[in-house]
Amino acid sequence: MSYSSNPGTFGFETTQRLSPTADGLGRDGARYGRTGIIHTPHGDIRTPAFIPVATQAAMKGIPPEQMKDLGAQALLSNAFHLFERPGEDVLDEAGGLGRFMNWSGPTFTDSGGFQVLSLGAGFKKTLAMDVTGLKSDQVIADGKERRAFVDEDGVTFKSPLNGNLHRFSAEISMGIQHKIGADVMFSFDELTTLMNTRSYQEESVERTYRWAQRCVAEHERLTEVRADKPYQALFGVVQGANYEDLRRRAAGQIASLPFDGVGIGGAIEKRLLGQTCAWICDEMPEERPRHVLGIAAVDDIFAGVENGGDTFDCVSPARCGRNGAVFTRDGRWNIMRACMRHDFRPIESDCDCYTCTHYTRAYICHLLHAHELNGLTLASIHNERFFVRLLDEIRASIDGGYFDDYKRETLARFYAHGSKG
Repeated sequence: MSYSSNPGTFGFETTQRLSPTADGLGRDGARYGRTGIIHTPHGDIRTPAFIPVATQAAMKGIPPEQMKDLGAQALLSNAFHLFERPGEDVLDEAGGLGRFMNWSGPTFTDSGGFQVLSLGAGFKKTLAMDVTGLKSDQVIADGKERRAFVDEDGVTFKSPLNGNLHRFSAEISMGIQHKIGADVMFSFDELTTLMNTRSYQEESVERTYRWAQRCVAEHERLTEVRADKPYQALFGVVQGANYEDLRRRAAGQIASLPFDGVGIGGAIEKRLLGQTCAWICDEMPEERPRHVLGIAAVDDIFAGVENGGDTFDCVSPARCGRNGAVFTRDGRWNIMRACMRHDFRPIESDCDCYTCTHYTRAYICHLLHAHELNGLTLASIHNERFFVRLLDEIRASIDGGYFDDYKRETLARFYAHGSKG
């Protein structure tokens, strides 16, 4: 099956599907996992795929050429941060995000919706915690200042760079993202915390839907105005926190609009990640690609893929690498431990990344302790390759009919020693 909202510029086709099972989380035991191809003006993305995060049009410490060599098919950048610097007009003048950072493949931008959470309540995306009895609409993380203020029309942000006030709305976000020029954009949404009250979550879902309608209208207008530019696909974002009825309602709302794909967003309690994806896929046309925003724990990746995720992004691989945490088939561990100082093996013996084929654990341990930038680069290269390869292998397992065996063996090995991640 193939789908294209704009033939010749953007489209999606499914190549293989997982079979339903008795314990499948979707309707009638459905498992929405699949392989496919997303077609964009700057190339194809074979799914499932991991999309590394180049927040400010750059991977921290890794040139785009190296990202291509390690197998990345696309990169995702942050519209809010690029708006702050260098400004969307600079990227437009440069010929778009990809050309600006010398990346020839597909690109994604988020909408600024994540900053509603990170600058508002100060939390990270996934809150793997028990939130019973902690409901509050004024919640804010310890030591954080509220820098995002939501109203019906949009959000006022207080810049983390200089304290300036910035105004984002559906129309402003679309204008910024069109000038940035990524192949895939996301509609402007409100990302709540798991600790917001039920009544606020209801209000937020409806507000996000109204913003989505405005995003579609502005996207269509700008697409016509900028007809000389490559087509940019627009994905709607489904919110609703941990509530099944709100997730299904939001999915139906987004499905009713002419989006090119869907983003599965929001703060999601870890235990409900797979179920949340299944609820959304129950209500969503299967011909639209699905992007799971901000997920990179190994077990979460499997849960997301099995229940319908086509593409995934997260800052975790590079962020962990910069702090000395490396991902391997045998779990995540810290390469800065004292025992690494005399270990002259690669991080992982069967890894084909540039780091593992050229450098030892001892050398990387030394670089990180010495605060040498090369250490950050080498650890990050390995971690990004780990997740790109993991999704490549998951894709092969679905096509080859051995996904369940691959999932069981991979998770058993990775978590055998109680590893995080």
